[in-house]
Amino acid sequence: MNNMLLYVVVALGLSTLLNIGLKRIKISPIIGYIFTGIIITYLFNLHKYAHSEGLEHISEFGIVFLMFTIGLEISFSKMRTMKMLIFGNGIAQVSLTALAVFGIAHYIFTIDFLASVMVALAFSLSSTAVVLTYLKQSKEIYTSYGQRATGILIFQDIAVIPIMILIGFLSSEGNESISTILLHTFESAFFVLLLMFTLGRKIIEWLLHFSASSELDELFMASVLFIVTATSLLAYFMGFTYSLGAFIAGMIIAETKYHYKVEADIAPFKDILLGTFFVVVGMKVDILVFVDNFTLILALFAMVFVLKTLITFVVVAVTYKPLTGLKTGLAIAQVGEFSFVIFALASAGHLLDENLASLLVLVVIFSMVVTPFFIPHVKKVAEYIIRSKSSIPEVVDLTERKDHIIICGYGVVGKFVAKHLDEYGMDYIVVDNSPKHVKEAVSRNIETYLGDMSKRSIIEALHVKDTAAVIVTLDNPDKKQLICEAIIEQTKEANIIVKVVSKEERIRLKKLKSPLVVDGKVEVARVLVERAMSCQLKWS
Repeated sequence: MNNMLLYVVVALGLSTLLNIGLKRIKISPIIGYIFTGIIITYLFNLHKYAHSEGLEHISEFGIVFLMFTIGLEISFSKMRTMKMLIFGNGIAQVSLTALAVFGIAHYIFTIDFLASVMVALAFSLSSTAVVLTYLKQSKEIYTSYGQRATGILIFQDIAVIPIMILIGFLSSEGNESISTILLHTFESAFFVLLLMFTLGRKIIEWLLHFSASSELDELFMASVLFIVTATSLLAYFMGFTYSLGAFIAGMIIAETKYHYKVEADIAPFKDILLGTFFVVVGMKVDILVFVDNFTLILALFAMVFVLKTLITFVVVAVTYKPLTGLKTGLAIAQVGEFSFVIFALASAGHLLDENLASLLVLVVIFSMVVTPFFIPHVKKVAEYIIRSKSSIPEVVDLTERKDHIIICGYGVVGKFVAKHLDEYGMDYIVVDNSPKHVKEAVSRNIETYLGDMSKRSIIEALHVKDTAAVIVTLDNPDKKQLICEAIIEQTKEANIIVKVVSKEERIRLKKLKSPLVVDGKVEVARVLVERAMSCQLKWS
């Protein structure tokens, strides 16, 4: 116990000192945690504990809390809007990458069939911990490439479930058929989902309501920690990953009014446990093996990095822009943390040679160490390769704002609104989904962003909950209603002012109760009368 306390104290002190230094040269704290793991392992000769099951479970809870916060970001409404990014891009990226890696491993490196399957599945996954941590901290999760990278990473985490099932089936010496195993899995999944979305939802809402009404912050925090750990354990006992249960719990809470408080309160725990995860990653590094095989590790990493970048680029570029495709590909080109689990289980089940597994683990670690240095420069690298630099600012560039006015749409009416706000000296920003309108506003030195205000991610990035007012000047009635509904769903306190031009539009929007409807025809009539009265007074 005394020794364990010593290890913890040294790890905390060392990681703090390293990250203070790294912070000054703008390097991710992830690197500090990984190097902390390497140093304490060699300092106290802890190699035999690096792969212990207990330490793995502790470190995995860093991923659990990360997935919980992602669940808070990905509510059911957002999941519906992101279904193409999650299931369309996700399925294509994982499938094509796995097929390509399998072909190279089996036919070029002549690795046997089952071992090649394990390598292919492991290398098709990217690092949720590294990439999403960066995207959330930098707020690039709101950009087009950030959204696509997030969607693919979410699908990869979901894909871990069937991968674990497959490894269990291939490693099993029992007589159960694959159809029986799949049936049991679907039964377990149905039970978990049914329990969490019926009784679980009510328990979660009840706990949060009463702990919040107690006005004791520690009680509310305890309730959140209980929800995360209980849902994680439920998923694990039913044969799934801890992180899947936490992700679903986050999605449930995202639909409640406690969403933002939970997210703010859980952040310190998530960051500390993520640090623990990366310390354990560092503990797995065998420096002697790494030095002896450095050239091979570097070559394998480069091969995987280029292959995954190209495949993701093609997948995203087919449905969106090539530049966004390249940014997404570069961002998720590394190998992820779940690969450690795949290699460990495959090696234990005699599906993968232990020496090969050890070498591949070093490739994964190397990719996770390199990524925090590289990922902040993804945008510059992609623009250099494609030779294209967008003059349209992305929403991610928006800094913290309060009491500002948002003009949604920079058409004819939007231009006049901006002009009058300038005359009053008001602080405002413009958001429009048309690149043409955005460029026009930018050319007039107006703070303008390209984005669709009906998307929750854009609403959050524009800090709508802190605005003085949102003025919607668009012409499309359906789009206006979607924007109002999306804003009201996130915050009912927002002052929404909408231009309408027909009776039907006015009736539709009045049902939402919150928006202040300004009827163009009525206002024109009022102005005409005012002008007429002005003329009468002038000539009388």
